[in-house]
Order: sequence, then C-alpha cells, then structure tokens
Amino acid sequence: MLRIDLVSIFPRLFEAFLGESIVGIARREGVVEIAVHDLRHWAADRHRTVDDSPYGGGPGMVMKPEPLVEAIEALAGPREPGRRARVILLSPQGARLDQKRLEDLAREEHLVLVCGRYEGVDQRAIDLAVDEEISVGDYVLSGGEVPAMAIVEGVVRLLPGALGNPESTRSESFGQGLLEGPHYTRPAVFRGREVPEVLRSGDHASIARWRAERAREVTRRRRPDLLRREGEGDPS
Repeated sequence: MLRIDLVSIFPRLFEAFLGESIVGIARREGVVEIAVHDLRHWAADRHRTVDDSPYGGGPGMVMKPEPLVEAIEALAGPREPGRRARVILLSPQGARLDQKRLEDLAREEHLVLVCGRYEGVDQRAIDLAVDEEISVGDYVLSGGEVPAMAIVEGVVRLLPGALGNPESTRSESFGQGLLEGPHYTRPAVFRGREVPEVLRSGDHASIARWRAERAREVTRRRRPDLLRREGEGDPS
C-alpha cells in the first residue's frame, strides 16, 4: 500500500480535502495511507521558527534548512542509496507535472511531499534531503499545499481499487496521450441540441471509432503539441 506524508506549516489546509471524494474513500478503504505533518514540530526554538531572512538581502523570507531536513529524515530516512521514500518539494523551479509523472509516482512505495512557502527553501535542504522538485505550472502560488493536493489526487486515483471502474483512467484525457472528446447524457434533446446519433445506436465499434475521432479532433484544436509528440508533425 502506498504511503504519502505531507509536510506543511499549514496542515489544517488538508483536512477537508483528505476526507472527501476519491481520496477520502481510498483512505477509508485502505487503498492508501496519508498523514499530514506540521513542519513547526521540528523547529528547535520556543517560537517554532521555520523561516529567516535571506543572505545577500532581498524581499521576503526563506525556509530554514534545519527543521526541513530533520522532518524529511524523520519521515523518509537520510538521503542515501536504498532509501525507499521519494521526497518531492513542490516548487515553481521544478519540472512540470504531467500524467506520465503521476503514473510513475503511483508506482512508488512511499512519497513525502514537502510544501514550500515564502520566497523559497534554503538550497542546502534541497541538496541534502530532496529527490526532486515538481511544479504544477508556470505560475506562482503562495505555497505548495494546493500543488501537493493535485499530486495526491492525481496519484491516488491511479491506485488499484481507488476507482469503481479502473477503465476510467485509461479513457480520460492524457490517458492515451490525447484529450477526451465530448460527453453526453440524458435527455437526448436539450434546448434543441441532440446527442449524436451514433452514441444512441448501440453499435459499440462505431461508438469507439467516433470517440477516437473526436478525441483527436479536440486535441488537434486545443493541444496540437500533444499530436506533435506522437510524431504526427504539424497538425495544421
């Protein structure tokens, strides 16, 4: 069973998220084990300080190395060959998250997700204890908590037993390298707009072809870079 440890100075931000929807069900069903840890627990001074002003000057504060490294080593062990946990810092400087990376992370035994804050993290903590940095996009948030939630949900839904229908993860956007096509449900006609006839035909082969064609069409229009990755050249 996968274990995920979350390290944050705002651990209460995760309370509702971890108790609801797919993640909450997966925890209750024993599909995944998730724990949240307050970084200030590892701060040595009476004020539980986890940040300080940067050397060389500049705006904002920087997360101190001592509590971060101690927290990571307490949860994952020292960074050395054979360490079973994968330690990830959520950071704008990290590699951009995609579905392939989520699939790789879902195969790990133990993830430790460290939520950065302030202007950044002391580089020595990264060098000594972090395996990789991950970003959820080219924009800046106040901290790594929301990106950590994105990784948790993206990973958990890939675990065996997390979804009622495991085929869902293979047919959705990025599951086959493409975006999903349009979806329809009842009623068959809504405000003059009809559900495509092929979807009501009962012909499963024709439905599969239609969905594949629409997926490629949507991807060509909205994310042509995905088609170029597949070697189709310039889709225009």
